[in-house]
Amino acid sequence: MDTSSTASYTAKLIDGPLEGRTVATDFLDTGDPRPRIELNADGGKRYVYSRGAGLEFDGDNSAQPTAVEYRYVETVFD
Repeated sequence: MDTSSTASYTAKLIDGPLEGRTVATDFLDTGDPRPRIELNADGGKRYVYSRGAGLEFDGDNSAQPTAVEYRYVETVFD
């Protein structure tokens, strides 16, 4: 069993309406962090965040980040 990869990581929202919050997010099938995430909010809207430059790694597992920064892009109204 390969223990060097994990199924999820922490997305750190560094600005926008959800600034300072974190959410658990799954890696892509390739093992890479998602380039963007969309988070549902009240009132039929979604907040779109794009991956930033900040990455955090656990000392025991340097293959994948344990946390990734995301920057606010836009609010989409359904």
